[in-house]
Amino acid sequence: MIKLNNIHKNYQLGQHTVHALKDVNLEIEKGEFIAIVGPSGSGKSTLMNIIGCIDTPDSGSVTLDQVLIDYSSLIRLSAMRASKLGFIFQSYNLIPVLSAYENIEYPLLLTKLGKKERKKRISALAEKVGLTEFLSHKPRELSGGQKQRVAIARALINNPSIVLADEPTANLDEETSHKIIGLMKDLNSGINITFLIATHDPLVRMYTDREILLKDGKIK
Repeated sequence: MIKLNNIHKNYQLGQHTVHALKDVNLEIEKGEFIAIVGPSGSGKSTLMNIIGCIDTPDSGSVTLDQVLIDYSSLIRLSAMRASKLGFIFQSYNLIPVLSAYENIEYPLLLTKLGKKERKKRISALAEKVGLTEFLSHKPRELSGGQKQRVAIARALINNPSIVLADEPTANLDEETSHKIIGLMKDLNSGINITFLIATHDPLVRMYTDREILLKDGKIK
C-alpha cells in the first residue's frame, strides 16, 4: 500500500547539515497498525511528514495506493492529503470556535458532499467513536480524551487509506490513553484502515502489529 524507495532528506541549520533520513526503504501493507519509534532527532517526524505529503524528500520516491506521489505539484499534494490521508495530532488541532460536529465536518466542506450526506456520515462516525452526546460541545467543554476522539473522527471522515498519528497519547493519562489507542485499534480492525503512529509511549507499543525503529535517520 505504501512503498518508500531510497528516501533521503537533509536540512540546513546555519553551516551545519542535518541528515534527517538516510536511504530509507519501507513497505507498509493495507490494514497494518504500526508504531514508528526512536529517540528524539531520529527522523520520525520527517518520515511521517514525507508520507503525509507535508514535506518533500531530497531524493527517492514514495508510492501510495500504487500512485507515485508527485512532490513537485502543490495541487497534487493537497489532493492526495484530502483524499488519501488522515491526521491525528498530540495537541488535537481542533478549531476552538467550532463545535465537535463542525470540527469533524470541516474536511467534508472541501468535497462535493451535500449537507444531508455529510450529516449522515458524521452521525455514523460519531457513534463509532462514542461522541454522539457531545457533538454540540465546543473543544473547551470537552475532556482530553473527548478532544482526541473528535480528532480521530475528523481524521477518518474522508475515508482515508492511511491515518498518521503523531504522539496521540502525549497529553492523556494512562487510562484515557488505553481507551484512545484501543479505539484506534478497533477502527483499524473493523474498517481496515492503516494506522502509522509516531510514539515514545510504551503503552501504544503494546497494541501495534510491528515497530519501525529509526536511529540517526536510518531504519534499524
